[in-house]
Amino acid sequence: MAKMNANFLNLKENYLFKEISKQVNAYIAANPNNKIIKMGIGDVTLPLAPVVVEAMKKAAEEMGSKATFRGYEDSGQGYDFLRDAVKGYYRKRGVALNNEEIFISDGAKSDSGNINDIFDSSDIVLVTDPAYPVYVDSNTMDGKEIIYADSTPENGFAAMPPKSHADLIYLCSPNNPTGSVYTKEQLKEWVKYAKKNEAVIIFDAAYEAFITDPDLPRSIFEIEGARECAIEICSLSKTAGFTGTRCGYTVIPEELSFTAPSGEKYSVRKIWARRQGSKFNGVSYPVQRAAEAVFSDEGIKQCREIISYYLDNAAVMIKTFEKLGISFTGGTNSPYIWFRCPDNMDSWEFFHKLLNEAEIVGTPGSGFGRNGEGWFRMTAFGSRENTVEAMERFEKMMKA
Repeated sequence: MAKMNANFLNLKENYLFKEISKQVNAYIAANPNNKIIKMGIGDVTLPLAPVVVEAMKKAAEEMGSKATFRGYEDSGQGYDFLRDAVKGYYRKRGVALNNEEIFISDGAKSDSGNINDIFDSSDIVLVTDPAYPVYVDSNTMDGKEIIYADSTPENGFAAMPPKSHADLIYLCSPNNPTGSVYTKEQLKEWVKYAKKNEAVIIFDAAYEAFITDPDLPRSIFEIEGARECAIEICSLSKTAGFTGTRCGYTVIPEELSFTAPSGEKYSVRKIWARRQGSKFNGVSYPVQRAAEAVFSDEGIKQCREIISYYLDNAAVMIKTFEKLGISFTGGTNSPYIWFRCPDNMDSWEFFHKLLNEAEIVGTPGSGFGRNGEGWFRMTAFGSRENTVEAMERFEKMMKA
């Protein structure tokens, strides 16, 4: 008789965003003529940049010709043209990579969840709380022990290393859901902790393109010593609006290694390459050509214009929260606003108030962990019109 992986029984019954969708759909069914403004899920609303669309069209046409058709890629890590583009993007920030250290993926969520495959189930996993649910869920599925570092208002929702030991460390900066960003000095402390504990940092840089402050690091590899203890995962979902197109990349430095009980060293990069070779068939050629265009000079220019649009939305939201005297983080160097629920409401209580009284959808902070209770997340990924209207509704509700 086949047996289930009993670790799945330790998961919450519903994934956070599935539960939100269920409740919102029920409200819409009961109020079909009302306008609901969604500011919960972090999906983008602006179309792909023109240079990206043209690259994808051209690549699709190539797939229709025998002379230029592409089947399986040779490396399994992504085409060299895209890895060259990613390498050049990092070079502009003073980070040197080689192609073998870059793995093209279908997005940061997949690699964030799958990377734990190559680590032992006895490893202790450290997650900052609140956190993106995939870090906890994927390691729960694997039966790993999970411990937490508290991100709270007192530390600016930027948890620092604990005294206890961990083998794997998940960090996200700019942070989802809180919008906080680690400084270089703070990341130096995490690298120091990782090296002392012989741990590996899984650094989620999915929102790095939203950082406008030149003093804030956009890659863990801007920190000395990180190549010996860190893996970086990034996505084009928010950088270039690839939420429906699906493309990202993971960087595993040559210096990063496992130490076997025998004392022998094994390359983490090579082990991950072996895993991907068995379980992943790569990203489609047209999508990789589209991704390559993102990193061109014109692509960077067009994508930054889109990011600026969302940051301007965030500025509209910040103005409202400041006017109402609501405590929040994010919105600057981040597309998320993380704020305290009014009147000591819990997160789901405020979710229902916001939906029923203002017809705005947000995300209850408790869905991101214990320290998220009493807090709430809104995104700046809507249209300008909807963002302005939502803030007018929000202010009216709060003053009622």
